Amino acid sequence: MLDRRLQVLLDEDRYRRIATLATARGVSVAAIVREAIDRGLPAEPHRRSRAARVILDAEPMRVPEPDELRRELDAARDRWS
Repeated sequence: MLDRRLQVLLDEDRYRRIATLATARGVSVAAIVREAIDRGLPAEPHRRSRAARVILDAEPMRVPEPDELRRELDAARDRWS
């Protein structure tokens, strides 16, 4: 949940670059700023370690062969189109 407001003043060039990217991606300027913050200041290492541990501790699952996976993905796309 987003619960903090931040006001940042930008020069015209920076704002134009952010706004252009936001428009191209179909997202808000704020979403681009949040993404830039996440890239520049990654999450705390312990949070990343915890996330990795959850993935590594997950029960093994059957992974289809590439051809089978391709058929499954094509079928899923057909259902949504």
